[in-house]
Amino acid sequence: MANVTDMDLDLGGIFLENSTYNYDEDYVYKDECSPEDGVGVRFGTVFLPMLYSLTLVLGLVGNGLVLVVLVQRRRSWRVTDTFILHLGLADTLLLVTLPLWAVQATGEWSFGTPLCKITGAMFTINFYCSIFLLACISLDRYLSVVHAVQMYSRRKPWMVQASCMSMWLLSLLLSIPDWHFLESVRDTRRDKVECVHNYSSLSQSGFDWRLASRLLYHTVGFLLPSAVLLFCYSCILLQRGSQGLQKQGAVRVILALVLVFFLCWTPYNITLMVDTFQGRPGEPVSVSCENGRTAVEKSLFVTFALACLHACLNPVLHLGLCRNFRRRVLDMVRCVEGVQDDPKLSLWDSGVVEDSPDQAEEKGTLNPMTTMGQVQSTQS
Repeated sequence: MANVTDMDLDLGGIFLENSTYNYDEDYVYKDECSPEDGVGVRFGTVFLPMLYSLTLVLGLVGNGLVLVVLVQRRRSWRVTDTFILHLGLADTLLLVTLPLWAVQATGEWSFGTPLCKITGAMFTINFYCSIFLLACISLDRYLSVVHAVQMYSRRKPWMVQASCMSMWLLSLLLSIPDWHFLESVRDTRRDKVECVHNYSSLSQSGFDWRLASRLLYHTVGFLLPSAVLLFCYSCILLQRGSQGLQKQGAVRVILALVLVFFLCWTPYNITLMVDTFQGRPGEPVSVSCENGRTAVEKSLFVTFALACLHACLNPVLHLGLCRNFRRRVLDMVRCVEGVQDDPKLSLWDSGVVEDSPDQAEEKGTLNPMTTMGQVQSTQS
């Protein structure tokens, strides 16, 4: 059993041997905990490929529209536009890996170890980059709204690009465990090849590489950025209140992006945490079906698919919440030349109010003390 727990299930689980024999009915072999039952087979071979295909089509179309509109407005980009561009690129990076995951769901991994490493690393890079970019946007909004401090200046657009490239580089560095440990391995329990993390080659070193890589993922990739997001938007809500937030068009849209990100990624991360501490090497783990091991494995498949769904939801939010972006997309679909854009208008205006004075924050000139300024000008 020493080497059994060194093998990860794809999407984060653990392989455990649990084979029993039923001596009735001519010694027919029966695996009590085998996930290959009727519902599991239909979910894995039918529903998952359909979900991946739908996510791929919607995501490529939606993110393609976002990127095209942003390219058309490249001369009047703002801070938020740059971050949205990189979010779209990160989502597109994940989308191109979905056909490979769909093939594995219907049968087995038949693309070899090199492509296994690339596909798994791209998934990890997308996750890290998405939450890091959202944290940067949230920190910028927090400083602008609460402290009237501009983290980025329109006079120095290279600072925004440098921040985004730093997030990509950090995400690439954090994906090193995937580049090293992901391999195309045959699962003896299911008798098929899968793309999984294989820590068995370093199992004799005495260091728990599996636990270390998982803790790095949980801490740096989810818990710390989540704390930053929650802190920033809690302060923004306390500073502005619900009515003030409705007038903050860009802040309202970014908050919606953050909420959708948590809805999609939190179930997967919680399930992965359960699997991390339930299957640590060196601890006895019961292999009966009653202990929930099979439930964790199935939950990882379901929550992984939900996390991938996030890659196509951001453009849907843009179309539903952003009035100016929706108008640009409709003009482009109708092949109609739209009215010349006002450089003062943001693509990410939620359309809650007309000509909101708070749109100035997108130009780097936010003054959260407008009311106080009006009182002072009246007194002078």
